[in-house]
Amino acid sequence: MSRLRSGTNRVALLAVAAGLLMSGVVLASAVGSVRERLPSRWPRLPADRTWLDGEALGRWRDQGWWPPLVITALCVGVLLFLCWGVAQLRAGRLRELPLGQPDVTLSGAALAAAMAERAGAVDGVARAHVTLLGRPRRLRARITLVLAADSRPEAVLRDLAGQAVAEARAAVAPRALEAEVRLTVQRHRTRRLR
Repeated sequence: MSRLRSGTNRVALLAVAAGLLMSGVVLASAVGSVRERLPSRWPRLPADRTWLDGEALGRWRDQGWWPPLVITALCVGVLLFLCWGVAQLRAGRLRELPLGQPDVTLSGAALAAAMAERAGAVDGVARAHVTLLGRPRRLRARITLVLAADSRPEAVLRDLAGQAVAEARAAVAPRALEAEVRLTVQRHRTRRLR
């Protein structure tokens, strides 16, 4: 799910950037000082061009279907953009987790630090970093482990699931906690002999 969201975000940003870039190029090519600096093979808009002259504007005004269509399309675009923005804000880092009693909360950073400490204590783990994402009802822990060169990944994952992740799930119960684990291996530094 996070990869799909990341890919969708990148495609949306790329489309917006391409649209803005093309709009800027078209508008800049209409300006006289910019037109002179452009390569000769690039298409150029005439300097006296108007985007919509009086006659074309009159033809568009005579047709009653296009104003509602344009307004509807713009409203739908704005609503989609707002929904996308709200989804991005809601899916960020977990700041606080409400507990069973009123006015009692658990800091998301404190829970992530405790999980990282427990994950770092697993045999074969050199370093651990945990980030908690999602909403209080459905949490997602992104765990990044740097393994020692001689460790076995299957044993590390088994111990991690049985210790750090199980304890975190018990701490946030009855909420669900998904764990996403990324493994890397610690690199050896080569020794230089003189």
